[in-house]
Amino acid sequence: MTVETFHQLLNDHWDFVMRTDPLFATMCGNHRFNHLLPDGSEAGMSRQLSGLTDFRARLRHIDKNSLPAADQLNYEIFSRLLQNAIELIEFRAYRFPIAKVGGIHTFLPDMAVLVPLETVQDYENYIARLEQVKRYMDEQIEVMRAGLDDGQIPARVTLEGVEDSIAAQITSDPTDSVVFLPFNEIKVGGELDRVRLAEAAKKAIAQSVIPAFESLQSFLKNEYLPHSRESIAAKDLPNGDDYYRLCIRHFTSLELTPEEIHATGQDEVRRIRAEMEAIMTETGFEGDFKAFIEFLRTDPRFYAQTADELMMKTAWLMKRVDGELPRLFRTLPRLPYGLRTVPDFAAPGATAAYYMLGAGDGTKAGFYYVNTYDLPSRPLYEIEALSLHEAVPGHHLQLALQQELNLPNFRRFGGFTSFVEGWALYAERLGLELGFYADPYSNFGRLSYEMWRACRLVVDTGMHALGWSRQQAIDFMLANTSSTELNIINEVDRYIAWPGQALACKLGELKIRELRAQAEEKLGARFDIRAFHDVILTSGAVPLDVLEGMVGAWIESVKA
Repeated sequence: MTVETFHQLLNDHWDFVMRTDPLFATMCGNHRFNHLLPDGSEAGMSRQLSGLTDFRARLRHIDKNSLPAADQLNYEIFSRLLQNAIELIEFRAYRFPIAKVGGIHTFLPDMAVLVPLETVQDYENYIARLEQVKRYMDEQIEVMRAGLDDGQIPARVTLEGVEDSIAAQITSDPTDSVVFLPFNEIKVGGELDRVRLAEAAKKAIAQSVIPAFESLQSFLKNEYLPHSRESIAAKDLPNGDDYYRLCIRHFTSLELTPEEIHATGQDEVRRIRAEMEAIMTETGFEGDFKAFIEFLRTDPRFYAQTADELMMKTAWLMKRVDGELPRLFRTLPRLPYGLRTVPDFAAPGATAAYYMLGAGDGTKAGFYYVNTYDLPSRPLYEIEALSLHEAVPGHHLQLALQQELNLPNFRRFGGFTSFVEGWALYAERLGLELGFYADPYSNFGRLSYEMWRACRLVVDTGMHALGWSRQQAIDFMLANTSSTELNIINEVDRYIAWPGQALACKLGELKIRELRAQAEEKLGARFDIRAFHDVILTSGAVPLDVLEGMVGAWIESVKA
């Protein structure tokens, strides 16, 4: 009976998540709510919190030890994810829905790439969502206004450039709106259907989408920006020290102090710096490290001349990587991935690249987005590390495979950031085993990316807990990485807007590398890299301490 009770709880919770977040439901392949946007109001968040605490109470009445081993693991992971979700709402983390690196102002205009558009009903659902954009935007403004009242005020620097992204969505002609693009080449239904759908879309854009962004623009200009704070630290928010510790726990799945993480980062910076200097010597460069970094940032040979050139070089690289994957992986996802450029309205404030997960029902591929804005800020020697991280064997391989596993839905579509980002950074290093980074400049780019993640441990904790200024963080990254100044500024501002998230990559990667080293040492000739990767990947994105136990059990089973 206990097992059935637990499974019913998981099913009820998943249905609650689907109803609460219809957009997430669509992305998971659950299409019951394709016509809806979430309730983003303060009252809606209170209802969500109440629902989650009810699930926690039900969970506490279930005896974990009476469950089968697989469900004991499900219980442990579900309990921690549930507690994380509750605590984030209790700290009102949802009151920061916009920043220059992304948010509702960039997410809503890009909604068409996330939803199915294969039938007349799909287009009607999309229009229904466009009709709700004004309501949803008003709710987001409401929670931001509540944040101002309660001292949950964004750092001003995180809002710089947001006005331009919002202004791009305010058009005099609805057909010029980016959200109208799907109706320019609509192929579903008959001619009357297509005309009707296009007219309905124009009406929804004119009466909902454009007014929504006008309201957001007015709020940002007249209220949000004037009352934003000069301070950048999470500790300066209400209960800020506790909030930052929650962010650390949420994003790393570990109990660590800012001081411990800061020290780990400094140690990694010193180690990686020595490796970078060795490669600099290998290239024959005559000059010091600072001069070499400046050479990499300014020499035209390292930069594409056109966006097409950058995309073609990336595409050629990724097809080469695809062909090498079976050497290291026994289990690969069925879902393919594609390449896209970061949308123009989001590109100036966006990072160098990102990955967009495919649909859970297999109807939409995953996509690797490459930023082609300001090409002198996109060095070609970083393409290998960046692409292995964002696509394969990084995010796409891990996340698409996770969606295809025979696991409860909350594990197929959720998980822990330290695992997801840690795996992607570990995947960058796998390029060495796959025959990439043959060019010393590209290998330097790999180390620069690893250094970048080590620097994150230093600057995130430095800014949010240890009194560092924004300029101090920028200068630290300029001195230790070859990344361009625009990339570094955008990244530092992302860390300010998203406390703790930047810690996940390096801490997760360090744990995976540590576990691999243990397995190689204890198993010797019996170590099988493809089997090891199966152990890491075929249980989804688990907490790092749980992953450690799983690898330990595998090592013992192989030895036995």
